[in-house]
Amino acid sequence: MEKSVFVKFVSEPKNDSLKSIVGLACAAQAINDGNNVSIFFAASGTRLLDPQYIEELGIEFPMITQIMDTIASKATLYCSFASVKAVLGHSEGDGALFVSDDKIEWSGPPGVIALATSSDVQLTY
Repeated sequence: MEKSVFVKFVSEPKNDSLKSIVGLACAAQAINDGNNVSIFFAASGTRLLDPQYIEELGIEFPMITQIMDTIASKATLYCSFASVKAVLGHSEGDGALFVSDDKIEWSGPPGVIALATSSDVQLTY
Protein backbone atom coordinates (compact mmCIF):
# COMPACT_ATOMS: atom_id res chain seq x y z
CA MET A 1 0.00 0.00 0.00
CA GLU A 2 1.37 3.38 -1.01
CA LYS A 3 2.23 5.73 1.84
CA SER A 4 2.83 9.46 1.89
CA VAL A 5 6.42 9.92 3.11
CA PHE A 6 7.75 13.32 4.19
CA VAL A 7 11.52 13.65 4.51
CA LYS A 8 13.02 16.85 5.92
CA PHE A 9 16.71 17.78 5.74
CA VAL A 10 17.75 20.54 8.14
CA SER A 11 21.11 19.40 9.54
CA GLU A 12 24.47 20.56 8.22
CA PRO A 13 25.67 17.68 6.02
CA LYS A 14 29.30 18.76 6.47
CA ASN A 15 28.98 17.91 10.19
CA ASP A 16 27.64 14.40 9.56
CA SER A 17 27.74 13.39 5.91
CA LEU A 18 26.82 9.79 6.73
CA LYS A 19 23.54 10.91 8.33
CA SER A 20 22.73 12.85 5.17
CA ILE A 21 23.60 9.85 2.98
CA VAL A 22 21.33 7.63 5.07
CA GLY A 23 18.49 10.13 4.78
CA LEU A 24 18.88 10.49 1.03
CA ALA A 25 19.14 6.72 0.60
CA CYS A 26 15.97 6.23 2.67
CA ALA A 27 14.14 8.80 0.56
CA ALA A 28 15.27 7.05 -2.65
CA GLN A 29 14.23 3.66 -1.21
CA ALA A 30 10.79 5.00 -0.33
CA ILE A 31 10.47 6.20 -3.93
CA ASN A 32 11.65 2.86 -5.33
CA ASP A 33 9.14 1.09 -3.07
CA GLY A 34 6.33 3.03 -4.77
CA ASN A 35 5.56 5.59 -2.09
CA ASN A 36 4.61 9.22 -2.65
CA VAL A 37 7.69 11.08 -1.35
CA SER A 38 7.95 14.77 -0.52
CA ILE A 39 11.31 16.19 0.52
CA PHE A 40 11.87 19.55 2.18
CA PHE A 41 15.36 21.07 2.28
CA ALA A 42 15.67 23.81 4.92
CA ALA A 43 18.35 25.50 7.01
CA SER A 44 21.77 23.89 6.48
CA GLY A 45 20.11 20.92 4.78
CA THR A 46 19.93 23.05 1.63
CA ARG A 47 23.63 22.29 1.15
CA LEU A 48 22.43 18.96 -0.28
CA LEU A 49 21.19 20.94 -3.28
CA ASP A 50 24.66 22.36 -3.98
CA PRO A 51 26.07 20.53 -7.03
CA GLN A 52 29.65 21.16 -5.90
CA TYR A 53 28.95 19.61 -2.49
CA ILE A 54 27.26 16.59 -4.10
CA GLU A 55 30.30 16.16 -6.35
CA GLU A 56 32.63 16.26 -3.33
CA LEU A 57 30.39 13.83 -1.44
CA GLY A 58 30.46 11.50 -4.44
CA ILE A 59 34.20 10.96 -3.99
CA GLU A 60 33.58 9.18 -0.69
CA PHE A 61 30.09 7.87 -1.52
CA PRO A 62 29.92 7.16 -5.29
CA MET A 63 26.24 6.18 -5.15
CA ILE A 64 25.14 9.70 -4.17
CA THR A 65 24.67 10.96 -7.74
CA GLN A 66 22.34 8.08 -8.60
CA ILE A 67 20.41 8.64 -5.36
CA MET A 68 20.08 12.36 -6.06
CA ASP A 69 18.97 11.66 -9.64
CA THR A 70 16.22 9.36 -8.32
CA ILE A 71 15.11 11.99 -5.83
CA ALA A 72 15.23 14.83 -8.38
CA SER A 73 13.19 12.93 -10.94
CA LYS A 74 10.62 11.17 -8.77
CA ALA A 75 10.05 13.06 -5.50
CA THR A 76 8.23 16.32 -4.94
CA LEU A 77 10.87 18.75 -3.74
CA TYR A 78 10.37 21.74 -1.45
CA CYS A 79 12.93 24.24 -0.32
CA SER A 80 13.27 27.32 1.82
CA PHE A 81 14.35 30.25 -0.33
CA ALA A 82 15.69 32.08 2.73
CA SER A 83 17.79 29.05 3.68
CA VAL A 84 19.26 28.70 0.20
CA LYS A 85 20.22 32.37 0.30
CA ALA A 86 21.69 32.16 3.81
CA VAL A 87 23.57 28.86 3.37
CA LEU A 88 24.52 28.84 -0.30
CA GLY A 89 24.26 32.51 -1.24
CA HIS A 90 22.02 31.78 -4.21
CA SER A 91 18.73 33.35 -5.18
CA GLU A 92 15.74 31.70 -6.81
CA GLY A 93 16.30 31.71 -10.55
CA ASP A 94 20.10 31.53 -10.36
CA GLY A 95 20.08 28.00 -11.77
CA ALA A 96 22.79 27.12 -9.25
CA LEU A 97 21.21 24.12 -7.54
CA PHE A 98 21.48 20.39 -8.25
CA VAL A 99 17.81 20.51 -9.26
CA SER A 100 16.43 23.14 -11.61
CA ASP A 101 14.35 25.83 -9.92
CA ASP A 102 11.20 24.86 -11.81
CA LYS A 103 11.28 21.43 -10.09
CA ILE A 104 11.27 22.96 -6.60
CA GLU A 105 8.31 24.27 -4.64
CA TRP A 106 9.60 27.28 -2.71
CA SER A 107 8.11 27.36 0.77
CA GLY A 108 8.77 27.89 4.46
CA PRO A 109 7.24 26.88 7.80
CA PRO A 110 3.66 26.75 6.45
CA GLY A 111 4.80 24.20 3.85
CA VAL A 112 6.63 22.11 6.43
CA ILE A 113 3.56 21.97 8.67
CA ALA A 114 1.25 21.12 5.78
CA LEU A 115 3.54 18.31 4.62
CA ALA A 116 4.05 16.93 8.12
CA THR A 117 0.37 16.90 9.04
CA SER A 118 -0.74 15.33 5.76
CA SER A 119 1.90 12.57 5.57
CA ASP A 120 1.75 9.01 6.89
CA VAL A 121 5.47 8.88 7.72
CA GLN A 122 7.93 11.66 8.64
CA LEU A 123 11.72 11.36 8.61
CA THR A 124 14.04 14.18 9.68
CA TYR A 125 17.75 14.38 9.00
